[in-house]
Amino acid sequence: MSTLADEAADVAGILDDLAGAGAEAEFLDRVRRHLPRLHGLFGRLYGDRPDALDRLRSVVALAAESWHARPEPLKELDRERERRPDWFQSQRMLGGVCYVDRYGGGLAGIRERIPYFRELGLTYLHLMPLFESPEGNSDGGYAVSSYRRVNPRLGSMAELADLAAELREAGISLVVDFIFNHTSNEHEWARKAVAGVAGYEDFYLIFPDRTLPDAYERTTREIFPDDHPGSFVQLPDGRWIWATFYSFQWDLNYANPAVFQAMAGEMLFLANQGVEVLRMDAVAFIWKRFGTACESLPEAHLLLQAFNAVLRMAAPSLLFKSEAIVHPDEVAEYISPDECQLSYNPLQMALTWEALATRDGRMLQQALERRHALPDGTAWVNYVRSHDDIGWTFADEDAAEFGIDGYPHRRFLNDFYVGRAPGSFARGVPFQENPRTGDARVTGTTASLAGIEAGDDGGEDRVVLAHALALSTGGIPLLYLGDEVAQLNDYSYEDDPAQAGDSRWVHRPHRPEREYARRNDPRTAAGRVFARLTTLISARRDAPELAGNELRPFDAHDDHVVGFLRPGPDSAILVLANVGDHPVEVDALTLSGLDPDARDLIGGRAVSLRDGLVLAAHEVVWHRVVIR
Repeated sequence: MSTLADEAADVAGILDDLAGAGAEAEFLDRVRRHLPRLHGLFGRLYGDRPDALDRLRSVVALAAESWHARPEPLKELDRERERRPDWFQSQRMLGGVCYVDRYGGGLAGIRERIPYFRELGLTYLHLMPLFESPEGNSDGGYAVSSYRRVNPRLGSMAELADLAAELREAGISLVVDFIFNHTSNEHEWARKAVAGVAGYEDFYLIFPDRTLPDAYERTTREIFPDDHPGSFVQLPDGRWIWATFYSFQWDLNYANPAVFQAMAGEMLFLANQGVEVLRMDAVAFIWKRFGTACESLPEAHLLLQAFNAVLRMAAPSLLFKSEAIVHPDEVAEYISPDECQLSYNPLQMALTWEALATRDGRMLQQALERRHALPDGTAWVNYVRSHDDIGWTFADEDAAEFGIDGYPHRRFLNDFYVGRAPGSFARGVPFQENPRTGDARVTGTTASLAGIEAGDDGGEDRVVLAHALALSTGGIPLLYLGDEVAQLNDYSYEDDPAQAGDSRWVHRPHRPEREYARRNDPRTAAGRVFARLTTLISARRDAPELAGNELRPFDAHDDHVVGFLRPGPDSAILVLANVGDHPVEVDALTLSGLDPDARDLIGGRAVSLRDGLVLAAHEVVWHRVVIR
């Protein structure tokens, strides 16, 4: 029977305990605001457990300890962010993402790059997994062995905290991955769970034989079939443990409130090191229920909301960013001020590449019309490509409206981007290709996927077009660092036994020093792409209409053109992008709802729309207009 019987009495008792222990008034005020919500969420998650209230008390006590230890500069950041909760929706926001070792050699090398980050205009730096992980294949660091120890090859936790402070002084928020669904099999908790140490037996989902794993696998799907079939792997003693992803990544059991408490402690620890955004990895998989796919269950959302409530008490400036590569409707469900304030936008990313392959913007236009809007207080993180593969996450029902059958269309896109389709300009590499089902995903740098590696004349224009869309649709645009100087695929991963089985390393090259050295040389692809992208970044920074997420579709009456308006108080930015290989005319009648005297933000000149306009192949325009 649950001990969470009376919310008012429970909350009052916890507050009395905190006051008696000398908790600061500022912290107590936040507890008063957020504890009732956390109490209700705990009741829904753990209400059938007799230890529910004790665990809730322990979690709040943990938050109090964390607040007491929180450095004063971070407390001041909390206060500032509470005064300006929309700080991340500014048009001046620009994100960058990189691997610490491959981009800087270590944390010290990343610190040395801060002047370049400021030159580029970064306000958000996502450092890929940097925590202690197994030697050899660790899924790029996503098999975390400790949330409190940095991989010693990269530096130390003290260096990370110092880097966070230096970045903060430079106006750059530090973002790190929080591997939320699983740990590595070398984590202390995992070792204790397998050994049967009291208190850790059910930190993971371990079964004595195949009876329940077989039953679960009737409804779950294989994620990495090249690594192991199904959702379970066998332990040396014959038992079976849940491993959704790689065999060395063991899923945590969030049905155990001790796991909630432990993971809350890890989040609070990282917040106190100066981390400002946690990328919540694989959020769709965190709750299991027999007879379901064990993806995007209601409890996954309750867990995120509960963790959010804890952070609002003890580190309110920290944000969550959702990583959910699932059906577009499910992606949107994770985004709210009380859950994940930020979210990757995998649909826009995938459909940008789909439009470039098909030379048809209709599916991307449809997505901007239907699936772009977000709740107040949230934002998309819009990206052209990431460290991960490209999966074609569009909804089949959306594609069907254009007479497109989703399955063969995905096969076509995979073939196109790995260079197997006629007319392909791409030099991608398949990832996790399943010869039995034909399923695969695509890897490759932006430049290699867009045609620069192949020497295609439109390659540079496609790179710029894709980034121009990410920069203009709202939220936080995210650059994979190195793409701004047109870095190409790195095929040397095939020579490294720890990487050869994972083709995603092809698009995780080391910092392309030669290309950076050429970034101001207009005779090189690096120089031309860098100049064009930094022009876009500068134009965006000076366009307040591009703040926030509000977007109004604009019908250019041509399937090759993606169009929308970003409205401001007195004007709007008209964005038009021609994804086709030939010029397109947008006639005067189509533009007649706009004042004909416009301003080209990219070119920095006045333009007239009286006679319509012509978009060259792969051209993007940002025109400041007044709507009549």
